[in-house]
Amino acid sequence: QVQLVESGGGWVQPGGSLNLSCATSESIFGTYAMGWFRQGPGKQRESVASISSGTSRNYLDSVKGRFTISRDNAKNTVYLQMSGLTPEDTALYICVADPSLTKIITGRADHWGQGTQVTVSL
Repeated sequence: QVQLVESGGGWVQPGGSLNLSCATSESIFGTYAMGWFRQGPGKQRESVASISSGTSRNYLDSVKGRFTISRDNAKNTVYLQMSGLTPEDTALYICVADPSLTKIITGRADHWGQGTQVTVSL
């Protein structure tokens, strides 16, 4: 069973920043694509950002220029740096992993974390 453990969520005011982390097991990290999904209140789940086992990245249009996904293979960790946060970014952010980047992007990843809550409000 692949475990994905997210951290870094919390409350932040509009315009603020948060950095999310997702740690996983060494046995999969180097060869798996990783990504972040989010599900806001009353909204459909959506793919926020994804990164291949190399350096290929994809972003949701509404977060381009504000969010950055990266990975540290030595630490088996993927990060999501978020800045310029707005209330529309409020959601449960979920880390996903799969050997296929396409499955990550299309929401069909094999492995999902429990999520970390991000709340953006005054």
